[in-house]
Amino acid sequence: MDTKRIGAHVSGNNVEFRVWAPQAEKVEVLLPEAHLLSPEEKGYFSARIPGIKAGQLYKFRLNGKEELPDPASRFQPEGVHGPSQVVDEPFSWSDQSWKGVPLEELVIYELHVGTFTAEGTFLAVKNHLARLKDLGITAIEIMPVSQFPGKRNWGYDGVSPFAPQNSYGQKNAPEELKSLVNECHKHGIAVILDVVYNHMGPEGNYLPKWGPYFQDKYKTPWGEALNFDGEHSDEVRHYFLQNVRQWIEEYHFDGLRLDAIHAILDTSARPFLAEATDLAHDLAEKLDRHVWMIAESDGNDPRVLQSTREGGLGFDAQWADDLHHCIHSNLTKENEGYYSDYVGEEKILDVFKHGTYFRGQYSDFRKRRHGRPYSLKDRHRLVVCAQNHDQIGNRARGERLGSLVDEEKLKAAAALNLLSGGMPLIFMGEEIGESNPFAYFVDHTDKELRTAVREGRKKEFAAFTWKGEIPDPGAEETFNKSKPQWSELNSERGKKFTALYKSLINTSKELRRRKVWNHPDLEVKIVNSVLQAQLKNQFKLSISLQSPYTAEVSYE
Repeated sequence: MDTKRIGAHVSGNNVEFRVWAPQAEKVEVLLPEAHLLSPEEKGYFSARIPGIKAGQLYKFRLNGKEELPDPASRFQPEGVHGPSQVVDEPFSWSDQSWKGVPLEELVIYELHVGTFTAEGTFLAVKNHLARLKDLGITAIEIMPVSQFPGKRNWGYDGVSPFAPQNSYGQKNAPEELKSLVNECHKHGIAVILDVVYNHMGPEGNYLPKWGPYFQDKYKTPWGEALNFDGEHSDEVRHYFLQNVRQWIEEYHFDGLRLDAIHAILDTSARPFLAEATDLAHDLAEKLDRHVWMIAESDGNDPRVLQSTREGGLGFDAQWADDLHHCIHSNLTKENEGYYSDYVGEEKILDVFKHGTYFRGQYSDFRKRRHGRPYSLKDRHRLVVCAQNHDQIGNRARGERLGSLVDEEKLKAAAALNLLSGGMPLIFMGEEIGESNPFAYFVDHTDKELRTAVREGRKKEFAAFTWKGEIPDPGAEETFNKSKPQWSELNSERGKKFTALYKSLINTSKELRRRKVWNHPDLEVKIVNSVLQAQLKNQFKLSISLQSPYTAEVSYE
């Protein structure tokens, strides 16, 4: 595998600069004085320049005209349009004995750095780690941190994949992100990073000026598709594979969650995604620790989990939304949009039996057949939830389940998620019964773009009749209202839900350890709105689907 490094790297008293610009005749690095880069094969340009140290700001100049940030910048201290900064990679890690968390033991806690704490920084997350450890969390999943425009964004509008968001740092975002990962490992908590390889954000995306990173034969819901199978796609792949390598090797992440892989369009014999999972697994072997690749996919397609040797994509786990949709539609009685396919207690029963609902049958919402069955042995590889950033924030007003149903139904949702046999994920604040919204927010500097986003949100919800004014994504108030109310940790409600989640997480771990959901003789039924599961001589489970909430598990 090609390991040619791109970007700026400190090497002794020198800094090596390398960039891919196959259509350029001349490339210079501005420090601020200009230094000419030498052409290499495959369209690369490079230079080794003495006397440059970490902290140096720089830009590249193409063909003596346009000045641009480094497409592989490790830090953008002044934002997406500003200069790049040379970063010295060494960090005083203390996790040399860390081996990671086995896949079957993952209990994932999804968080957004900017709203998780009042400070909205990597370092501030550390203050919650002891509490999350006590709760039973074994991994945190951080929503995308690659540099995006402004200070407020979910992270899916990133345009500098290698550069941690500047506003998430107090002084040095790359250093402070490593510090957070290191501290998580001290607490025995793995760290999974959400990465976006299906599109780039609309502001500050300079990749098209460098080369054919995009192609027009495919489209995604967010714009142009990245070029993973067209002309020059080898070097586009190399760019993103180096990003996979950076997060795992340099930042010690324990896994990556790849956003919406169904929007990564690639007809090549060896798909980019298979190449990425192979790389991650090779690194895991080299580093002698667990590294997990998790896919977000709405296809209910077991080939995502199939090994690359067998022609699959080689992911270790994948998001499976059917359980969420069943829980939400049955507890809230919403039946619009995609929820129309999931109404009825029998749908919950079906997911508890098989891990997913759609396994090839017709979907009224999609107007076609959908999905294929998964093997029972892969049940623990399906990431399930009662709430996550998408299912909350992609509502018109970003309401959490805690503001839509009463406490008894909220408890039932937690039990159905955590005791389902899948890989459980909970969203920040869920463990205190959080009712604050998690709305969609952005901080674009382009006024026309802000208007387009605002109008686009209104059109997006045409299939729903949700009431109320849609919060302005560009308003700082929308961002601030999306922060969990951590003062509720000490309230009666907060303590009640924390105790409930702690108990359910412990039970979840025991059920997964016993592998009861993988057994072909497992009996599951619903009697008088009580879901019952039983495996002879092993365990019994009951969860009420109507108020009052009860959940009981016994072992034989």
